[in-house]
Amino acid sequence: MENTTLNSVETAIENNLKHIHELLAKGEFIEAMETYLHEEVELREANDAPKKGKAFNVKFEQDFIDNQLSEFVRYDVNNYAVKGNNSFYDAVMELKLKDGSTMLSEQTVVTEWRDGKIYRERYYHA
Repeated sequence: MENTTLNSVETAIENNLKHIHELLAKGEFIEAMETYLHEEVELREANDAPKKGKAFNVKFEQDFIDNQLSEFVRYDVNNYAVKGNNSFYDAVMELKLKDGSTMLSEQTVVTEWRDGKIYRERYYHA
């Protein structure tokens, strides 16, 4: 019985993750965040302090988009895995910024899910 429940949890997370990747591939970062972030989410870039709360994180992202982003180029997900309440994937994100520079980020993303939402997420960059 437990294995069936776990598989259904993993299947739900995988479906949500696939939808998030579809949104990110189109540059729809805010929609992905509004849909999938838990109210008490903690997002963490590498070794930085976590940014806490859905409202704070959505506003932080919107400010970045409004003030720094010139053009969304791509968000490509390569590999992903789901185990229990956790997911893992690697991606490449490329953005053109208003200062004329290009931001190219190769990252691995580790996510803890709660109630079908992203509860804790950490980005490891190369």
